[in-house]
Parts: sequence; structure tokens; C-alpha cells
Amino acid sequence: MYPPGVESWMSGAMPPPGFYGVVYAQNYRADVLRGNDGGKLPVDFDLEANVVAPRFIWVTNHQVLGGQLAFHTIIPLVDLRVSMAGVNDRKQGLGDITFGPGLGYHYSQNFHVVYGVDFYAPTGRYDRNDLANFGRNYWTAQAVIAMTYADPHGLNADAKVMYGINAKNRDTDYKSGQEFIVDYAVGWAVAPGWVAGVGGYFYQQTTDDYLDGDRVSDNKGKSFAIGPAVKYSNSNGWSLTAKWQREDYVKNRPEGDAFWLKFAFAY
Repeated sequence: MYPPGVESWMSGAMPPPGFYGVVYAQNYRADVLRGNDGGKLPVDFDLEANVVAPRFIWVTNHQVLGGQLAFHTIIPLVDLRVSMAGVNDRKQGLGDITFGPGLGYHYSQNFHVVYGVDFYAPTGRYDRNDLANFGRNYWTAQAVIAMTYADPHGLNADAKVMYGINAKNRDTDYKSGQEFIVDYAVGWAVAPGWVAGVGGYFYQQTTDDYLDGDRVSDNKGKSFAIGPAVKYSNSNGWSLTAKWQREDYVKNRPEGDAFWLKFAFAY
């Protein structure tokens, strides 16, 4: 359910109480489908997804278990085009909305952590007979730990670790397996406000899929992505991150590349 690779630096650094906004923009392209052995499947395939996803964050004045309580929601707007085996389909509209609470901790001046739980609601359009669907038609619950080490004069390193549990798609009686995902970014402060380095993700499906109650064997997804990343932030409270990622070591998933922009600001 989660789009791997979306997060980068400062994902675990909760800001002071207030209202904040983030806008994610993605272009993803893939023209290869990989099977269980990692080999290219013999099918004519092409996919392009363009997404703009505003995120709204409220950091409250309340503390729970010593952490700052916050809430957020993400509302993705999707333009999806898929072509496979001579069949073409394109859809545009609202995707599946994310929402959830989090607790932020500042363990030192440089090290910060956010613990949270995200819920993905099946708000996006779904039709079992369509090739292109930007809704999944099932709920997902995902535990999140986001860690940030930020030195304004040196190392900047982030890891957002997630574990998701998917509900069943009742239209198809198909239940996707559980998922382990890590978004990462490692870089260096090369100038005031500037960080440059690399980022990407690791994805591993940990349990089998089920169809009509029967286990689907040899169908666990896996992939890894890496690419260059750069971030600029200023004293006015906004930042812009740009990155490109290429997927590799892919099994049972499309293989392609993604370009991401992330704009964060305070209200």
C-alpha cells in the first residue's frame, strides 16, 4: 500500500507544536515485470504514474508517554497509465487516503525519532475488471518508526522503518501478504542549508498472499532502490528535497525508476 521511497531526510524529526504542510510529487515509470526468480516476464508492459500528494500535519501541545503527540493525513491525487499485452487503461482521481497518530522524541540535539501507526483507507477508485486501479480496495495498518540524525555541519542520516498488514480485497477474495519497508537517506551538509547524498528504499514481502483462502506460493515481492538526493532548507521554515531512484533486485513487481520532489513548510 505504501509507495516505497517517498521519504528522505528529517522524516523522524517532529517539529514544534503547530500546523505544517508537505507536498509530495512523483513520476514513476516502469516497463519491466519481474517474476519470482527475478527474471523478466515475457509480456509487453508499460506503466507511468504521476502523483501529487498533499500532507497535513498537526503537532499538538500534548505529550503522551513523554513524546509529543501529532496527527497527519495524506491525500494522493493520481494520474495512472498502464499498458499490458496490447491492452491500455488510464485513470485519474483520488487515491487511497492515509491518516494516523505519532509520538515524537528528541533524544539529543541531533538524534530524533517518531513512533506512529498509519492507516490506509480504500478511498481510491477500484474496479476488478480494470487494468489501471489507483485504489487497492482494502484497508492497511502500518507500524512506523522514523529515525533522523541531523548535523548541520556533517552527517545527515534517516531511516523510516515500516511493517504493514493488509486486509482482504472483498471484490476478489485476495489478501496480499504483510510487508516490511525501509526508506533511507544518507548525506552530508555540503553548505549552509544544503545536504547532498543518496536515498532509496528496501522492500520485502514477509508472508504469502491468499486467494479464496488458499496460499499463493512463490509470489512474494522484493525490491531495492538507490539514487542521488539533495535537500535545501532555510530559516523561513521551508525545505525542498529532490531525488531520483532506480529499482534493482526486483521480484514479483514492476521494475523502473522514480523522480520525487518533497516540499515542506509551516503554516
